[in-house]
Amino acid sequence: MNDAPAAPGPRSRLEAVLRAGHFAVTAEMQPSNGADPDDVRRLASELKGRVDAANCTDNPAARPHLSSLAAGHLVALSGVEPVVQLTCRDRNRLALQADLLGAACLGASNVLLLTGDDVSAGDHPEAKPLFDLDSIHLLRMARILRDRGTYLSGRPLSSSPSYFIGAVENPFAPPHDFRPARLAKKIEAGAEFVQTQLCFNLPRLREFMSRVVDMGLLERVFVLVSVYVARSTRALRYLRDVVPGIDVPDAVMARLERAPEPHRAEEGFALALETVAALRETPGVSGIHLISIKGQEAILRLVEAAGLLPRPDVGSQVPGLRSQV
Repeated sequence: MNDAPAAPGPRSRLEAVLRAGHFAVTAEMQPSNGADPDDVRRLASELKGRVDAANCTDNPAARPHLSSLAAGHLVALSGVEPVVQLTCRDRNRLALQADLLGAACLGASNVLLLTGDDVSAGDHPEAKPLFDLDSIHLLRMARILRDRGTYLSGRPLSSSPSYFIGAVENPFAPPHDFRPARLAKKIEAGAEFVQTQLCFNLPRLREFMSRVVDMGLLERVFVLVSVYVARSTRALRYLRDVVPGIDVPDAVMARLERAPEPHRAEEGFALALETVAALRETPGVSGIHLISIKGQEAILRLVEAAGLLPRPDVGSQVPGLRSQV
């Protein structure tokens, strides 16, 4: 007789979608620069039924915005599943443990854990960065809270948080051979899904995924590839020249530059649509994460144009989860 405990069911809609073998769709919420909850509710309501979860970012690019925990709570109340991001840059291990519990308490069934951009990248370069932990140690800590039911110190929790744990990886940053091995370390630490850096270089992405498949990592993690909907050459140049770790091949830049100025947004949309189609045919890719700076309408249009609607209804697979579709 086998007395081994049964594996837990999906902790979130996103996890249920991925476990069922559906091609998952997540999107990045535009971070709010104010305290008006209606701003978040409006953006979330537009995404309802069109994505499986929405990322609530944590001071992206080292610039302050509305708290990711507050945004995640509002998103959840709007009927969209949040992915609450937490970075190591602004918190020590005490604050990170408190916010992991707080995120779960406020309705976040997914967390995405990052080291975070250095403060020198943002508009408060004089701020004091913490980096008490890095992302690998934060992933491990999140698993301890959830699976052992204790704080990092060993002190027991009165109740354990429940969340699907995510990390990020960049297949496009050198040294390229190191990236699959780093992903393996994040999986060992606790990552159950990963969202990649923006994908403009499909050959490089395929090389990364081939190695990930060969290493057997997909038995333990789901990979969602980030796709950016470019609306101008200026935005694409900014990503290429200013944001660390983004690889925009010359051919991609030239394609957008060749398009007449009034049609560059459409060319950027066509490029994103082609990228999504290619990723759906790439072995090992379990879904996409869509990003467009101040362009959520482009994300909504892309999901429809790519034939990704309707989203699967997996509410019955997650206790207490209501249908979003």
